[in-house]
Amino acid sequence: MRTITNHLPTSELQALDAAHHVHPFTQNDALAKKGARIITRAKGVYLTDSEGETLIDGMAGLWCVNVGYGRKELADAAARQIEELPYYNTFFQTSHVPAIALAARIADLAPGDLNHVFFASSGSEANDTNIRLVRHYWALKGKPEKSVIISRKNGYHGSSMGSASLGGMTSMHEQGGLPIPGIVHIDQPHWYAEGGDMTPEEFGLQRARALEEKILELGADRVGAFIAEPVQGAGGVIIPPSTYWPEIQRIVDKYDILLIADEVITGFGRTGNWFGSQTFAIKPHIMTIAKGLSSGYQPIGGSVVCDEVAAVIATDEFNHGYTYSGHPVAAAVALENLRIIEEEGIVEHVRDVAHPYLAERWHALGDHPLVEDTQLVGLMGSLALVPVKGERAKFAAGAGTAGYITRERCFANNVVMRHVYDRMIISPPLVITPSEIDILIDRATVALDEAYKQLKDDGLLKKAQ
Repeated sequence: MRTITNHLPTSELQALDAAHHVHPFTQNDALAKKGARIITRAKGVYLTDSEGETLIDGMAGLWCVNVGYGRKELADAAARQIEELPYYNTFFQTSHVPAIALAARIADLAPGDLNHVFFASSGSEANDTNIRLVRHYWALKGKPEKSVIISRKNGYHGSSMGSASLGGMTSMHEQGGLPIPGIVHIDQPHWYAEGGDMTPEEFGLQRARALEEKILELGADRVGAFIAEPVQGAGGVIIPPSTYWPEIQRIVDKYDILLIADEVITGFGRTGNWFGSQTFAIKPHIMTIAKGLSSGYQPIGGSVVCDEVAAVIATDEFNHGYTYSGHPVAAAVALENLRIIEEEGIVEHVRDVAHPYLAERWHALGDHPLVEDTQLVGLMGSLALVPVKGERAKFAAGAGTAGYITRERCFANNVVMRHVYDRMIISPPLVITPSEIDILIDRATVALDEAYKQLKDDGLLKKAQ
C-alpha cells in the first residue's frame, strides 16, 4: 500500500499551481493545460509524487543534489543555525562563524591559490559578481579598457541579465535585450555536432584557437577574461576534446587574460575530482561555485578568487554585494554537506565505483537504434539521438522533436532525464549505487524503445536534407 503525505488532491494542487505559480523556462499556458507533476518528498536518489509514484532522479534535481535527498544531518545543521544565528549580513565590518568557516574550507579544497570567496546565493549571482570583479580588477591595475569578457556559444552561466549575457544561448539572448555590452562569444568545442571531417584532437585545437583569433581581433589590451564551463552542462553535456583545455590555458597565459572556470555543475565531485578544473588540468583565476556546494539543500554560491586578484581588489572598496551573501544558515548547511562528501568518500565513490559501472551501462546504450554518440565524464553523460545511425544525422522534424518525445517517455516510465534538443542527458546524485544505476538504465532503455516506436509510427525517423 502506498503512503502519501497529507496534501490536497493532485488536481487541486495543479489548479493552484497553474493559477498562481510562474515556472522558469516554461510555456506556462501549455503547462497549465497539461498540469505539473507534483513532487512531494524524496529520499536517496528517488522522488515521490502526489500520486505516490516513485521516480529515480537522473538529474539530481538541477545537477545539484550530490549527496542525495533526505540527509537528516543537513536538516539538523540548518535547525541548529536558525536557533543560534538565523541571519546577519557581512556588509558593515562584521562577519559570522559559518561564513568564515565555509570560506576557509572552500579555500582548503579549491586547487592552486584560489583562497578567497565572495559569497552569493546562486551561480547566476556569482557570475554577475565575476563581471564586476574582472572589470574592477583591471581598472585598479590601470587598465580600465580591459573590460571585454569572451564566452562561448551554447554555454550556460545563469539567467540574470549579466550571467545570461555571459552565456551563449540565443533563445535567452532573444528575450530582454541581451547580451549586455562588452561580452562576446566564440564557437563551442562540440566535435560531434560541428567537427565535420576533423579528428576530435584537430577540432579541439581549432576551437581553442578561436579564442586567440578573437583576442587579436578585439585587441589583447581590451580583453579582460575568458569564461567557460569545464564541461558544458545545460548545453548538452559537451565534453571538449583532449586538446582543447591545454591550448586555452596557453592562450590566456600568453595574453594576460583572466580565466574563469564556471564550476557550478562540475564542482564538488561531479567529474570524479573535487573540481572539474582538476579533471581537465585547468588553472583558473576565478572559479564559480554553487549547486553541489550545499547539494541544493540551501541556495548558496560564490566566486572563488586567486591570491593575486583578491589582493588587487582588496586595495579599494568593492561596491558590490547581496543581502544573503554568506547567509549563516546556508553556510552552515554547506559546511555539513562538504563534511559528508569528504568523510563518506563520495568523490572516491564517483571515481572508483559509480563512474566505471555507469560507463559500462551508459555506453552500451549506443547499440540502441535511436542512439549514436554516448558521452560520459564522472557522473554527467549524454546520448545523441539520431534518425539514421552512422551519419551524425539530424532529424528532419527539427531540433528537439525527438528529444522531447524521449524525455516524455522517460517521465512516463518514472526516470528523470533531460533533453537538450536531441541529446538526452543525465547527472544523477553522486551517491547512486550500481543497483540503482541498473534501475536508471533499465527504465531509460524502455523509454528509448517507446520513443523509437513513436517516432517510427509518426514517420519522424527521417534525416534532414
